[in-house]
Amino acid sequence: MNLLMITIYSVASLGALLLVVMYTIYFERKVIGFMQVRIGPNRHGWKGLLQSPADVMKLMLKEDIIPANVDRNIFLIAPIIAFAPSFMVLATIPWSERLTGADLNVGVLYFVGVSSITTIGILMGGWSSNNKYSLLGAMRGVAQMISYEIPLVMSIIGVVILAGSLNLREIVLAQQTMGVWFIIPQFLAFVVYMIAAVAELNRSPFDLPEAESELVSGYHTEYTGFRMAFFFLAEYVYAIAIAALATTLFLGGWLGPAFLPGIVWFFLKMSLFVFVFFWLRATMPRARVDQLMTFGWKVLIPLALLNIVITAVVKAWMG
Repeated sequence: MNLLMITIYSVASLGALLLVVMYTIYFERKVIGFMQVRIGPNRHGWKGLLQSPADVMKLMLKEDIIPANVDRNIFLIAPIIAFAPSFMVLATIPWSERLTGADLNVGVLYFVGVSSITTIGILMGGWSSNNKYSLLGAMRGVAQMISYEIPLVMSIIGVVILAGSLNLREIVLAQQTMGVWFIIPQFLAFVVYMIAAVAELNRSPFDLPEAESELVSGYHTEYTGFRMAFFFLAEYVYAIAIAALATTLFLGGWLGPAFLPGIVWFFLKMSLFVFVFFWLRATMPRARVDQLMTFGWKVLIPLALLNIVITAVVKAWMG
């Protein structure tokens, strides 16, 4: 019975996630179009609502081209390894007080550990392509993701210290007990988290795997059709997952006034984070790779360490 429920939850979640991703892309196009005084999608369906389904259909029907000199087995499995963890991490997110996939005592560690597997998929995709530009894009992407994963994880430690738990549901309940969302006592950690999250997602202004000097698509240059779609899907699913984690850690999760259900409050807060990601893409210029790495190692990591020390001292002083 438990296996059946897990299967139903997983299939339903995957279907809902694919639908959400399709219209997240539509929403991004419309937001950026509005900010840049353009119309955005407006041809397929009312107000362009069928543009994203049309794009998905196009990618699914495109020819699956595999270059002759690639490492075939690794080339084929890389998109799956890049995408699968982005879906798996959603299992621990508490969408409401009663709706969650897996209420793990080490939910934070699970999220961080599983999400890091995507780095291997990106490296495999670039290396197996037998293309120097793909390899360069993969190496830049891996260096960026590993570098910014460190301050991202360290920014979460302050929240864990305050809540006294690695369980994401317990972290939300701790905010309810304290009567304050952790974004207030952990504002420095929140700033570090948001900057590191944007870099971790490889989104503007930190989309360095696709370099302007090369005019190619980075680690997925040699991929076509649905295999390339897996890489794009992973990026958008991670944007949703990172926004959901930020909502849980800093904005009280499902907590909110009683006139709306908890799950509605959760999705409203999560949508705010996703909107910020789109806003940054529409307004910020791309950073240089040396600026990106210097900022991560010399600014964000010291700030994250400072936040941990301050939080630990205050927690010990308050007993």
